[in-house]
Amino acid sequence: MKRSAVFTARARELRRDPTPAELRLWDLLRSARLAGFKFRRRHHVEPYITDFCCLSARLVVELDGDSHAGKECPDEVRTADLWRKGYEVVRFRNSDVFHEENRVIETILGLCRLRAGCGQSAPGRPSPPPLSPEGRGEPR
Repeated sequence: MKRSAVFTARARELRRDPTPAELRLWDLLRSARLAGFKFRRRHHVEPYITDFCCLSARLVVELDGDSHAGKECPDEVRTADLWRKGYEVVRFRNSDVFHEENRVIETILGLCRLRAGCGQSAPGRPSPPPLSPEGRGEPR
């Protein structure tokens, strides 16, 4: 089975068995309900399967439940890798979705507007260095 087919099958499996927090957040994000921003659930961004992804804002929303306890280092590596691919990553605990729903939605909406509107990185995150004149990726 090709690697992309494996990822597609795994993403489908994850969509079929969401956590209660994922269901609640998906209900708020689906069908472009968040100010017209379209989100995808369990979207594949090589080599990861994200919880939620807004392609127009290049924003990934991750929900961290009990299964993430003690996995802070792998989560940081994943976040840094997605950032290098041009995505901002915002993480919330599952409990935030239920107990601080307004803050979660306001944060996601603010990041979407910031990133889609002016193409800048989120506050506190430096922009990647500009490409060299030769386009090799080294800073000028």
